[in-house]
Amino acid sequence: MTHQAKDPANGIVSLEPELGPTGRPHRQFPEPEALRSHGPARIIALCNQKGGVGKTTTTINLGATLAEYGRRVLAVDFDPQGALSAGLGVPTHDVPTIYDLLLSKGIDPADAIQKTSVEGLDVIPANIDLSAAEVHLVTEVAREQILASVLRKVAADYDVILIDCQPSLGLLTVNALTASHGVVIPLECEYFALRGVALLIETIDKVRDRLNPAIELDGILATMYDARTLHSREVLERVVDAFGDKVLETVITRTVKFPDATVAATPITEFAPEHQGSKAYRQLARELVFRGAVA
Repeated sequence: MTHQAKDPANGIVSLEPELGPTGRPHRQFPEPEALRSHGPARIIALCNQKGGVGKTTTTINLGATLAEYGRRVLAVDFDPQGALSAGLGVPTHDVPTIYDLLLSKGIDPADAIQKTSVEGLDVIPANIDLSAAEVHLVTEVAREQILASVLRKVAADYDVILIDCQPSLGLLTVNALTASHGVVIPLECEYFALRGVALLIETIDKVRDRLNPAIELDGILATMYDARTLHSREVLERVVDAFGDKVLETVITRTVKFPDATVAATPITEFAPEHQGSKAYRQLARELVFRGAVA
């Protein structure tokens, strides 16, 4: 995408690339080609120890958009609040949950997988029981690798597994990072959200050194961006200055349509397919495919 710039000295009009919110030339990533075969899945943790930054919203809508592009996606609700499960309208009681899979080797992970209204997008649900998991896992051998062993049993059936982490850096989050090939960090364009990113990246580095040498930072995703406020623009500028190309070009703007879609228990791509929020998550899916983070 370009815009016209006029040189006042000679009156020549030239075409210059239009800059996106991250200060880089705005570009539309190509629509990904259809896959000839499926699996094994690349596992991506959506992680930030601060709450309310858009982890669950991103997991739901990125998963739905990747499914639109023909990928088989499994979303894992790894937060005791169960917001991902609620946001996709799947049951969380009287069904096996991720808590049961962590604590019992006798349950087949396939039995816990729930279908959603989006074709190609499945969920392993969670409920408040998961809050007790850290206490039970403390005495387990190789406790940081239990989620990895669970997901290994279903990875062949999917192209992407997205883990919606709880807002902490405790044992559950370490399990998610140990199980993952990549990490996407949703970051609200607000000063206090910015402060914790360095600590999170330090945690990822420790997991890479001690537990999971293959883990990569797939990108930092700016969320809840409001171009009308100087604060949002300054925070995003500081993130780009600090982390460079690790900041994804796609930026998710703040809109009331996201909570509206959550109330309707459906992704925004189905709730309001032509809304700017839907287009942004399609752009995110295409960018992750373009970067090689997703097949």
